[in-house]
Amino acid sequence: MKYIKRKLTIEKVSVETIAKKFGTPTYCYSYGKLKNNINNFKRNFKSFSPLICFAVKSNTNINLLKEIKKFGLGADVVSVGEMMVALKAGIKPNKIVFSGVGKTSHEIRYAIEKKILLINAESESEIKEIEKIAKIKKKKVQIGIRLNPNTDAKTLSQISTGKKENKFGVNSKSFIKLVELYKNSKNIELKCLSVHIGSQILDYKPYEKMLNVIMKILNKVNHKFEFIDLGGGMGISYTHKNKVFNYKKYNFAIKKFLNNYKSKIIFEPGRAVIGNTGILVSKVIYIKNSGKKNFIILDAAMNDLMRPALYGSKHKILPSSKSNRISKEIYEFVGPICESTDKFRTLKNFQKLKEKEIIAICDVGAYGMSLSSNYNVRTKPLELIIKGSKIKIIKKRQKHEELI
Repeated sequence: MKYIKRKLTIEKVSVETIAKKFGTPTYCYSYGKLKNNINNFKRNFKSFSPLICFAVKSNTNINLLKEIKKFGLGADVVSVGEMMVALKAGIKPNKIVFSGVGKTSHEIRYAIEKKILLINAESESEIKEIEKIAKIKKKKVQIGIRLNPNTDAKTLSQISTGKKENKFGVNSKSFIKLVELYKNSKNIELKCLSVHIGSQILDYKPYEKMLNVIMKILNKVNHKFEFIDLGGGMGISYTHKNKVFNYKKYNFAIKKFLNNYKSKIIFEPGRAVIGNTGILVSKVIYIKNSGKKNFIILDAAMNDLMRPALYGSKHKILPSSKSNRISKEIYEFVGPICESTDKFRTLKNFQKLKEKEIIAICDVGAYGMSLSSNYNVRTKPLELIIKGSKIKIIKKRQKHEELI
């Protein structure tokens, strides 16, 4: 995203052109940014060539998954629906890992039938269910056990997954017990130790702590794991106040770990791959002065972009045309939904806006469209991918007739 001749552009296409041609609200993704993100991620860890499984929950658009697959990435899925989308996008079963605390019998059967790489189990009950289904199907199923390392990821409480009060994985004591119970099973092949401590993590130190916990556990169990799945969670910079994640130091910590324990590393990045590729283009419907501030009422709402309402997250908002006119009023960017939480940002010293002007909400590639809903019987936005000056529709705008 940059201004060319005072016009905000994504690759070589202006945001105003997108709004005029396709309407608003509209999600747009930069192919160039996606390509750079994947190549940078690979480059940062090239010394040990991990299996990179894209976290499908962060963005479920099948056409984006097809592009991601071309770079050799696999998929991390958390439901049978995500698994079906990943397979339909052409991702090979031997590059798919299945995570999640509540896999149903139907989902487990489907995963076994499709011969995916790993089912990462999160409880003893789940392992028993996998073993039972595998026995009926006369199969030997590759699984991982997800360890909860009780590591504070120093992120939002809503997206922390590696502390003992979180629902994910099993504690150290249970992990050791489960390895002993199932390492010689006839229908289960214990292939992986899996962890994932949270999302939007900007400091490498929690990962260092996590690796230390894993090493202590590995020293206590009499079993060799082929894979160590380190999850994802590496954050991106949403505002100028966010620091940038230090991949160099994380890479160094993993290499140190691998000197002591030879195994194949799996990563499950979502946001780090797709987060900063996307913008949500929206139009100012009305500007309403309340005496204390101006409400900038947009045609995009919390059903289109849930993160600010759900997490209190802050996304950059940019005007489509740059000017030097700065408003003295406080601007509160809100949507039309009948909820007080339907707001995006409250900003001072923003450029003066007029009704019908176009704005862009930035860095919405992850957990934007995938968290969208039809609340207030609102239709879901159009999705586009931009490659240089080429624009391709990758999901049509939903119509009320289809919805109703």
